[in-house]
Amino acid sequence: MQLTTNEIKKKLSEITNESDPFLIECKADHRKGVQQLVEKWFKQYEQEKELQNQFYSMLRFEREAQKNGFHLIAGIDEVGRGPLAGPVVAAAVILKEECYIPGLTDSKKLTATMRERFYDMIHEQAEAIGIGVVPPSIIDEINIYEATKLAMTKAIENLSKTPSYLLLDAMKLNVQIPQSSIIKGDSQSISIAASSVIAKVTRDRMMEEISNQYPEYGFAQHMGYGTKQHLAALKMHGVTKHHRKSFAPVKELLIP
Repeated sequence: MQLTTNEIKKKLSEITNESDPFLIECKADHRKGVQQLVEKWFKQYEQEKELQNQFYSMLRFEREAQKNGFHLIAGIDEVGRGPLAGPVVAAAVILKEECYIPGLTDSKKLTATMRERFYDMIHEQAEAIGIGVVPPSIIDEINIYEATKLAMTKAIENLSKTPSYLLLDAMKLNVQIPQSSIIKGDSQSISIAASSVIAKVTRDRMMEEISNQYPEYGFAQHMGYGTKQHLAALKMHGVTKHHRKSFAPVKELLIP
């Protein structure tokens, strides 16, 4: 008895191998609906294979460090260097060696919904996660570059396990741990990509909380960046304690 297209659809959803006999049988089925299901299966299969290849490519720095005897490898990244308001936030993430998170990449390339999904997946597949936060008052004191390094150092200190090796996105830290600085590391290393997502989601949530206290500034929309909306709100309502007073547009408003 011939299977219906709905029954075929259900069976195809359970197939993961392009050499599966049932899939080969479906390819020979001339019904238009079945051919569409087969085409859809192959399209999804190719997408999953592409994400799998991308994932394993982004593991190469971790694998190289493991070959050299390092087994607690922390990826480190930050978010919030450019905004006029809010903290700079860094994350350090040590992923389990057997982790598998296909599709994970630089947080800037992901939608907010995808970042939230990956945030949960990273927490499930991490050995340890550390967060470092440096507020605007300290940024104004020591400058944003030094504040970024401080946030990263704090993130490492807040890990529940001490890393044996660090992978950083185009930075070097003055810590007694072997490290590699990788250009565009958040799209080259899976550990750095993980830390970029954790840092971004953490900071966005903090900015949403600040937005609840200061709704007139629209922090939940622009996350503290110097958008037209933000600059207009600054001129109308003035500077808050969450603004970076050493940053030009804010600094100019404080000059009598």
